[in-house]
Amino acid sequence: MSYRNGSPVRLEELGNVIDSVQNDKNLTWFSGARTVMFQVRRQPGTNAVEVVDRVKKLLPEFEAQLPPSVHLDLMIDRSQTIRESVDDVKFSLELAVVLVVLVIFLFLRNISATIIPSLALPLSIIGTFAVMSLLGYSLDNLSLMALTLAVGFVVDDAIVVLENVVRHMEMGKSRMEAALEGGREIAFTILSMTLSLAAVFIPVLFMGGIVGRLFHEFAVVIMSAILISGVVSLSLTPMLCSRFLKPPSHEHGVMYRATEKVFDGLRDFYGWTLRGVVRARLLTLMVAVGTLVATVYVYRAVPTGFIPSQDTGQLQGTVEMPQDASFEAMGRLQRQAMEIASADPNVDAFFSSVNAQGGNNGANSGRLQLRLKPLSQRKLTPEQVIEELRPKYAAIPGIRVFFQNPPLIRIGGQQSRSLYQFTIQSQNLTELYRAAGDFEKRLKEIPGLLDVSSDLQIASPQIAIDIDRDRASALGVTADQIENAMYNAYGSRQVSDIYTPTNNYQVIMELLPQYQRDPRAISMLYVRSSTGKLVPLDAVTHPRPTVGPLSVSHLGQLPAVTYSFNLAPGLSLGDGVERVEEAARQYLPDHIQTAFQGTAAAFQSSMTGMGVLLVLAILVIYMVLGILYESFIHPLTILSGLPSAGLGALITLKFFGSELNIYSFVGVIMLVGIVKKNAIMMIDFALETQKTHGVPASEAIYEACLVRFRPIIMTTMAALMGTLPIALGIGAGAEARRPLGLAVVGGLVVSQLLTLYITPVVYVYLERFQAAFSRKRAPRKLEVHPVAEPVVQGD
Repeated sequence: MSYRNGSPVRLEELGNVIDSVQNDKNLTWFSGARTVMFQVRRQPGTNAVEVVDRVKKLLPEFEAQLPPSVHLDLMIDRSQTIRESVDDVKFSLELAVVLVVLVIFLFLRNISATIIPSLALPLSIIGTFAVMSLLGYSLDNLSLMALTLAVGFVVDDAIVVLENVVRHMEMGKSRMEAALEGGREIAFTILSMTLSLAAVFIPVLFMGGIVGRLFHEFAVVIMSAILISGVVSLSLTPMLCSRFLKPPSHEHGVMYRATEKVFDGLRDFYGWTLRGVVRARLLTLMVAVGTLVATVYVYRAVPTGFIPSQDTGQLQGTVEMPQDASFEAMGRLQRQAMEIASADPNVDAFFSSVNAQGGNNGANSGRLQLRLKPLSQRKLTPEQVIEELRPKYAAIPGIRVFFQNPPLIRIGGQQSRSLYQFTIQSQNLTELYRAAGDFEKRLKEIPGLLDVSSDLQIASPQIAIDIDRDRASALGVTADQIENAMYNAYGSRQVSDIYTPTNNYQVIMELLPQYQRDPRAISMLYVRSSTGKLVPLDAVTHPRPTVGPLSVSHLGQLPAVTYSFNLAPGLSLGDGVERVEEAARQYLPDHIQTAFQGTAAAFQSSMTGMGVLLVLAILVIYMVLGILYESFIHPLTILSGLPSAGLGALITLKFFGSELNIYSFVGVIMLVGIVKKNAIMMIDFALETQKTHGVPASEAIYEACLVRFRPIIMTTMAALMGTLPIALGIGAGAEARRPLGLAVVGGLVVSQLLTLYITPVVYVYLERFQAAFSRKRAPRKLEVHPVAEPVVQGD
């Protein structure tokens, strides 16, 4: 209220005073009812499940303080998928333990002999828990997956020790003598297997980027389990054998003798075929080289991806509306989009919003977030639900709806309508916009790319106000006055604050909504001149309709246009990125810079990083083995089975339609450490046989293969059974872990079949090469001939 000529003048006499909200250009709904949504985010380093439990305990107290007409509903609970995923990994861990113990019993057929190596499992897991506690790690999907994978090979060392002790007991030695000599004989083999397997994960510890952050804890957990199992196998296992392992004559029963014939038959068949393979060494070597070539070929054929999508029970959607749509029109279109979501049988609840003052995807966009029904109540995956919704929304004129299955980890980039982003930049804004429109059309023509859109919106209707400066100066009106008048009318100017004991309220001045919708209302505005007279705005300005950008995007310091796209089912991220890059090379001028953003950019860098990681893992193993064996040759023999493991992993991924992503690549890294165990067991025995008995290399490796045949089969089957639950891919979040399991299982099966024949042949060739090289490097004998002393004659 103010006073003029002694009389009070109230605001209600000059305009309409409306009790409203600070932003009245925002509409939100929850399952069709108007709502206010708030989010609770955990602090970095805190446990998500614990935070959710604490928040849920407070919800009844909050609801008790609300009016009866207001209700609290839970829209998103990320802890639910975490709980389900962790429960599934726990089940996989328990199933892996059972399968591994059954494998041990199948080969040993004796309860006491089965219990001895099986004790390495709980001790290794408990010891790993202690290491995790010291390092402040938590039980999550990656750490539990590491333990599940470790179950398959932490018993390997104990199995090898037990089998060697049993072999010495079958020679007639006592339990104590067999345990001492068998453990001492196999100690170097166990040391080589343990250290080389743990060394595989050393490069992961020093990797940067998203792959390094994701798998750092995974690598530490699995290395801890491996090292602890090696200590247990060299200490506890021989001690238990010396106390509880029964002599062979007392433990062999009818079932044992019957099954032993089967194993003996397999060993004899292997020995017979191995004789033929060793004779045809050149052909076998050609097969090994062919395996390497085939691995490279299949690698190029396997689709590549990054972080696989998971069923989190949520879908995020963006509703793009015309650039000239008013706020009321946006509300109507958003309600049509909501009706389709509410009618879908796969949708449990949804959140919808419209923000005309600009959101993450622009001022002409709406938002849809769908909560899907539990997996037990629907038959479709999130991707299938999107495919089902896409034609329904395409039937609504005037809007485009883009859905995406939100990734668990969002990597950089910006909020966009689709999962993947590609940005073009240039210093010349005109050239950039000219090329951007044509390039968007080209992207839409690329097969396999869906939901292609860009943030380039330059057709937004606008009113340009041209000031007649001469006339304004003559009438005593300045440009600042004109700008202030426009801002007072359309800019939501805050002129005051009202403070109460519990809140504060902004006082905002603007035109009534009916005048804001009509451009002709500009002529009704007045500006007070320097003489005190009111001058109509249209007397000093010339409004004209035009179009302009709804927003101008920048990346760094340069103007940029960002395209977003999704991939059609069956198209890998690697193929999609390659097609976009090819289109950019063909259709964009050279002066325009291009780059992927967000997940696509992280994918490009990770593929290069993972290749370097694989090379470093092989080099580290080679150096560790070279130090242990004090040789440059024998590590090559041990690593000769790696191509067959890689070939098996890639063929399995291709057969089951899985991608080579960061999870399956970790499986390939693991194969590097697991597969060489077979070669270590054979080569250690062969070297010792050559040293003690002086037999040729071919005979030594042949005897080593037969003696180590049973522990090789046992350890491979144990690792196979330990990984099988992950490869089956059952349960929440299993679709992400499944490629890792498939890679390990496929690699183990193929490498088991080929390594048993390729490694002996490589050993023979390299032993002959080493012998020939040693003969050439051997120093020549120096022959010394006596020379007669000269006779000195006197004068």
